[in-house]
This record gives sequence, C-alpha cells and structure tokens, in this order.
Amino acid sequence: MTETSRSRVWLGRTARAASGLVALGLTVVVVAAGTRAPAADDSTVAATRVPVPPSATTLVCPGPLILPDDTGRGDSAFDPTPVAPISTLAALTASPSGAGTVAPLDGSTTWTALKAGGDAIKVPSVAGPSVVRVQPTEVPARVAATGSGLVTAGDLRGLAAASCQLPAGDAWLLGGATDLASTAQLVLDNPGTTPAEVALEVWGPNGVVDLTGERYLVAPGAERVVSLGGIAAEQRRIGVHVVATGGRIGAHVQDSALDGFTPGGTELVVPGVAPAARQVVPGISVVASTVDDPDAPLLRLLAPGGMATTAKVTLLGPAGVYELPGADSVALGAGEVTDVPLGGLPAGSYTAVVDAGQPVLASSVMTRPGSIGELDDHPSVERAWAATAQPGGGAAALPPGTQGTLVLGAVSSAADASDGGSATGHLRLIGAGGAVLAERTIHIPAGTTSSWTLDELAAGTGDVVPTDPAAVPVPRAGVLGVDLAVDGGAVTLAWALVAEVPRADGTLFSVLDPVPAGHTAPDVPVREDARLGTR
Repeated sequence: MTETSRSRVWLGRTARAASGLVALGLTVVVVAAGTRAPAADDSTVAATRVPVPPSATTLVCPGPLILPDDTGRGDSAFDPTPVAPISTLAALTASPSGAGTVAPLDGSTTWTALKAGGDAIKVPSVAGPSVVRVQPTEVPARVAATGSGLVTAGDLRGLAAASCQLPAGDAWLLGGATDLASTAQLVLDNPGTTPAEVALEVWGPNGVVDLTGERYLVAPGAERVVSLGGIAAEQRRIGVHVVATGGRIGAHVQDSALDGFTPGGTELVVPGVAPAARQVVPGISVVASTVDDPDAPLLRLLAPGGMATTAKVTLLGPAGVYELPGADSVALGAGEVTDVPLGGLPAGSYTAVVDAGQPVLASSVMTRPGSIGELDDHPSVERAWAATAQPGGGAAALPPGTQGTLVLGAVSSAADASDGGSATGHLRLIGAGGAVLAERTIHIPAGTTSSWTLDELAAGTGDVVPTDPAAVPVPRAGVLGVDLAVDGGAVTLAWALVAEVPRADGTLFSVLDPVPAGHTAPDVPVREDARLGTR
C-alpha cells in the first residue's frame, strides 16, 4: 500500500469515528432534554400521608394426629390406637373483625364461614390441615383458632392441641426427642400458592446435629412430614430451626413417648419466639412433685448461635418470685440442648423468665399422672409443652369439650422481671356465635402469676373475680375463647390458656399460646417528584 493510500484509509476511519461521536452526543442531548432537572424547591413539596389498609389474617391449623404404622394390625389387645382419635377445629373472631372462612389447606372447598363482627364455630371430624382466613375492618381482625386431637387410650393417649399459627418463613421449635422411647414427626403445611423449599437445622444434647443438607419441597396447599428420627436419631432432647424460601409455612412437631407399653404422652410442639437475650415462657401449670421425680416438669434451654453462655432463670409464681436452686446461673454449652429440672415446685401456675448473655431459646414440659393399664407396670403419663411467647394482647380458642384456665404472668421490662407496679388487662370471654359472655379488667402485680378458670371469669363482676364458679357455669359443648387487650407500660402480661379433660384414668391437657393481635401499619408519606413530569 502506498503512502497516499494509507492516508486515505486513516482519514476515512477518523471521519467515521467523528460521525459516531457526533451521533452519540446528539443521543445524549435528546435523552437529557427529555429528563427535567429537579426543581430547586423539590424538598419543600408537602408529603401526603397515605393510609395502608390492613390485610386479611391467615392462620394455619394442624390436622389429625399421625398414627403409628402398625395401627390396626395383629392382636387387637396390642393395637397402638384401640380408639379412634377425635380431631376438631375451633375458631373464633372478636369485634372488630370482618367475615371469614374455614377451609382445607388446599382451598378446594369451604368448610364453614365466620360472620363479620364476631363469631365462634367448631368443625368436628377434621380430615386434614386447614386454613382460617378472616378479613379486616379498618383494623386487623382479632381471630384465634385451635386444632386438637383427643386420644383416650393407646400409644397416643393424650390431648394434643395447638393454636393455629400465622404462616412464616422462619420457625424455631424446642421440644421432643428421637431416642428409642420417643417419636418426633416434623409437620410442614404450605397454605400458599407457590412451592416452599424448606431447610432444617437440628440441635441435640451434644450440639449441632450433622444433617445431609437435604432440602424439602412443600407443594402449594400440601403437607409434608419429616421423621426427625430418620435425620437426627438417638437425640434425648432436640431443637429445630425451619427456614422456608419461596413461600410461608406452618410448622409443628408431633412428640410422643412410650415407656415399654405404657403411654408417656402425645403433644404438639409449636414455634416459639426467635432466639433472644430474654425469653418468657407462660402457662407453666404443674402438680406437686418431688425433686427426684422422673416425671417432674422441666425447662428446656438452647443457645443456638455457636457461643456458650450463662442464663438466669426467674420463676414468677402466685406469691412472687420462687427461688429455684441453681437458677441464678445455668451454664449453656454452645448449641447444646439443656434441661433444667423443676421438680419440687409447689402445685400451681408459673411464668418462666430467662435472661442470658447470648440469644437463647426456651420452652417447658409439664406432666399429669395417669392410671395403670392392663398391660402397664406403672401409671401412664400425660405431657404438655409450653413455648415462649411475646407478652401482649391476643386471642385463644379452647378446644370443644375441654375446661380452660387462663394463666397470666406480669413481667417487667426492667432487668429484674419482678420490678415495677402492676400490669392491666381487659378481657372478653367469647362464646358460641361470637357472643360476649363476660368482660373483665384484671390487675396483676409485677413478678407474679395469676390464674382463673373460665368459669371463675364468667362469674366475676368488674375487677372482682370470685373463687366460686357455681354462679355462672360455662357451656362445655360449644366454642369458648378469650380475647385479651393489654395496657402499655413497663409491666406487661405474658399469658396462655391451659385446656384440660378430666378423666377417671387421669387428666389430659395442653397449653395454648395466644394468637397475637394484629398491628395497624403506619401511614406511608408520599411526595410528588417533579422529575417524573407529573406537574
């Protein structure tokens, strides 16, 4: 190529590059011209506060109990379930609430409706997990529901009941075991319209249990059961962390125990509060026991964060703080599930407050003695688990055919949980059809736990709650529940509802955490943006 040719090529390339730069410059000018510069006074534009309407409340309810694999096989004298479980659902709403529905988990039909303004219904012979959905008014609905299974004989003997729960993507469950005498089934329910992928973490007495890393897919409107004994065998104490992505789920553990052929109780372990430096366990209802009683109540603790810590346990009883030997300093190994014996406690109702140097989990298990069966060497035992709960208002529904006792602990927000004045609660006793059977105002001194049967609450007047329930008996056949509002302040109420079925062969019972009252979302400030060309 000659020198003249090279010059022409170079000049051509330069001209094309220059024309490209000019075109790019014109494009930038055009785009910039289409975008208005912010006005100097944009920051002075007044914001309009737009209210955020409340959404419907959705609760996921447990279905029937999972029966042993050998049910109905072989000699009927050794049938693990000689009587059929009675599965029921109780649901109630309190004013103000919109209309609602009770439906199976897959939403294929509607079992029954809840009328607006308050209602209470029961669904007998529940065939599977269910969903209670209630519309709001100007504020979120006040709603509660309870799923229960009653078994009066056999391996699953007991009252296994749990409050229906708000679906969540994160759940912490502390209770149960997978040793040879125990069975623990993790039940996952997906009420949504998208699949949920679930990952698990499990802790035992010696720390974190090494799992395979398997994830569990729960289809929309479906239930999946994971045998914890299959993935974390031979654990005398367990804690489980459930993490769901893609959808929110309900989770519980069906925990049952056998001592040879003797029933050791069946109960549903439900999620408690996420790990925190302070945990409160309400509804600890105990009968008299000795220090060395193998069936004495226990407080279960876990520090899941990978660091050891020390916890202080404060028991708030009817007369104030009960001094529990060794409770001022309970050593918790990193990730080690630890049981603190509560044997020797006087019979009554208690609230446990746990303060630790690291975030911890807490729960409690209680027992009731039964009678000796034909094939038993010693009396059967009934058990109930109580989970941690956030102090405050909410509602709880009593399973049909049971007797209820309301247990309230007044907990101070100070470092000493017994400091301060008193807590005040305003409760409504809700009956069939949503009728308000009674309204009461209750004052409880800080650092104490009080309890009343629902009969006593129905018979009381104003602030006075008599001890004689004969005046106004509460119906047993219909749905009954409590709706509680708690005054704000440094001392608040942590509470639970204890459901009991008295029988000749021993009392069956469960502890029901309240469904928290919904909160109204704050208004959202909206300001006009001049750059969008809206003015």
